[in-house]
Amino acid sequence: MAEVEFGVLGAVVAERGGERVALRGPRHAAVVGRLVVARRRVVPVGRLVEDLWEEPPAGAVGAVQTFVAALRKALEPDRPPRAPATLLVTEGPGYALRAAPDAVDAWRFEAAVSAAATLPPGQALERLREALGLWRGPAYAEFADARWARAERSRLVELRLQAGERAAEARLALGLAAEAVPDLDAHLAEHPWREDAWRLLALALYRTGRQGDALAVLRRARAILVGQLGVDPGPRLRRLEAEILAQDPHLDLPQEPRPEPYAAPDPDPPATAADRLWRQAAAAYDRTVGGGARARLESTVGLIRNLAVTGGGGLEAARGHRLAAITAAEELGDPELTTRVIGGYDVPAIWTRGDDPEAAERIVAAAERTLAALPAGPPLPGASGGGAAPYDVARCRLLATIAVEMRGTRSPRGPEAAREAEETARRLDDPALLAYALNGVFMQSCTRAGLAPRRDAVGAELVALAARHGLATFEVLGHLIRMQARAALADLPAADAHAAAADRLAERHELPLVGVFTEWYAALRLAVAGRSGPAEAAYRAADARLDGAGMPGVRRGLLPLALLCLPLAEGAGAGSVAAAAEQAEPGADWGPYRPWAEPFLLLRAGRRDDARDALRALPEPPADLTYEALCCLQAVLAAELGDLPALRQARARLLPAAGELAGAGTGMFTAGPVARHLAAIDAVSDG
Repeated sequence: MAEVEFGVLGAVVAERGGERVALRGPRHAAVVGRLVVARRRVVPVGRLVEDLWEEPPAGAVGAVQTFVAALRKALEPDRPPRAPATLLVTEGPGYALRAAPDAVDAWRFEAAVSAAATLPPGQALERLREALGLWRGPAYAEFADARWARAERSRLVELRLQAGERAAEARLALGLAAEAVPDLDAHLAEHPWREDAWRLLALALYRTGRQGDALAVLRRARAILVGQLGVDPGPRLRRLEAEILAQDPHLDLPQEPRPEPYAAPDPDPPATAADRLWRQAAAAYDRTVGGGARARLESTVGLIRNLAVTGGGGLEAARGHRLAAITAAEELGDPELTTRVIGGYDVPAIWTRGDDPEAAERIVAAAERTLAALPAGPPLPGASGGGAAPYDVARCRLLATIAVEMRGTRSPRGPEAAREAEETARRLDDPALLAYALNGVFMQSCTRAGLAPRRDAVGAELVALAARHGLATFEVLGHLIRMQARAALADLPAADAHAAAADRLAERHELPLVGVFTEWYAALRLAVAGRSGPAEAAYRAADARLDGAGMPGVRRGLLPLALLCLPLAEGAGAGSVAAAAEQAEPGADWGPYRPWAEPFLLLRAGRRDDARDALRALPEPPADLTYEALCCLQAVLAAELGDLPALRQARARLLPAAGELAGAGTGMFTAGPVARHLAAIDAVSDG
């Protein structure tokens, strides 16, 4: 029988002979993942119960036994009845997965990275490339929030980052400095606090004759580390800067015949091997030796931020780790440290509804507490006009965080924090700080209909600012904001251009989540063109891509809402209302949009009086990008049900957006031109 192989560098999967083994359900996959984490050791049944359920139900032990029985049948289908299991075994108080050392992709990855450290550069590079190719996505992707997976996921992410840096180091040792530069550029765009990566990039640039660029990279590293983390560069970066300025001869690679790409060259002479060993040991020291709880905590925040932009599983993991880091920082009683921990997570956000409202509330509360506790410091020396107090920088970061985290709410505190953060960032003349503050301004720009021009202006400033200062993720954000805003304003050629620009930057900087939004935009374009059949298929395909993307605030209810609006994109009459009601799926997860779907569901069931009651109970739409679309749903329902007060209310809300495509401000779906809906309202009112 073919050996079963397990994959956890992505979603948890099992394969036999190249064929996927059906794991049936998420708890079955969780059992496999939990046992892989245990690395062939026994996991007691009681621990499995605790790991699988936050509040274990009655009969949880029996359920685990059922999962194990089903897994054994799937993993060893040819095992004779009553023969003991040899793979998922019972031992003592629990279970163990006796997978072979090379039967788990994560274990093979670790072994390859470890082996590469002992190989000559050419062989090491090939081994590292193979190891990095094992990754299919974030480790244990569907279990980002599971307590049992957190430490292992973080460990594997760190090992993956180290492998990428070792590959760059091998290229430098092989004389392939020019080939190392683009990979290191992309690596640092996502992980800007990796000091060893900055060192390698500067050295690679120097060895390609770009001394000025190498020094500029080191200055950029210093600005990021000081400005965003409040720490000075380590001794290796400072030493390299001095050596580049002095054109120290030891920075040059000894002239040797260039090997074929990725071939295994002859062993290096002893001096070169010793030098390589020294560099590896020094890099390992920098990576592993912390400077106490505060230094470790700040390093963790950098990793958490990097996790958030690597893909769905990383984003989900980052959310959980972020709260833990903030709690740990507050426990140390140092408001300046807490500010750096809270504000260091300046991950660009494009969707105006949060993924975890409860976590957002806790982050805002922590930011407010920290604001109150911050001491006012002296001016920074050498700054114009007497200097900007570090207090102002810290306060700006906290205010921007509050503005971003209060997205979709109608609290006056959100816009207030956004305004103050923007004003402070402009006064401080700090590009990275201003980019983050503008993200907060964007998040607070959906309080009513007709604000697409304001969002477009924010996006335009972000694109220009980020391009000038090398803030790649915020440049992408700016293009996505403009894609949404120009679509809302029915300027589809411009929206197309911004979507394409976002995709190009995402490919260059390895930002996989960007494609989720541009794929939805492509579906919207089909809807605008009146191609409802292809649009529906494209919506469903885009929704499938959201599965596992780590953005529940985006996904919940989005597909059924987009499908509900599809007939309205083609017309606003009674026929379109009936078609929309037919599109309303009773069993769908409507998420936060359920109140607007409910009247359509009742109409579909022939319950007009109940639909009228549900219409009258509708709240004002949330302060997010769906505002105009939800107002249009209210309008067509009111017209269908003859509710004139609701019609007048919908008209007043929609009028500022008369020239827009309803819903297209999401960049994902549309309910058709607002002007057409207003005309339909007026026709009913006049009649």
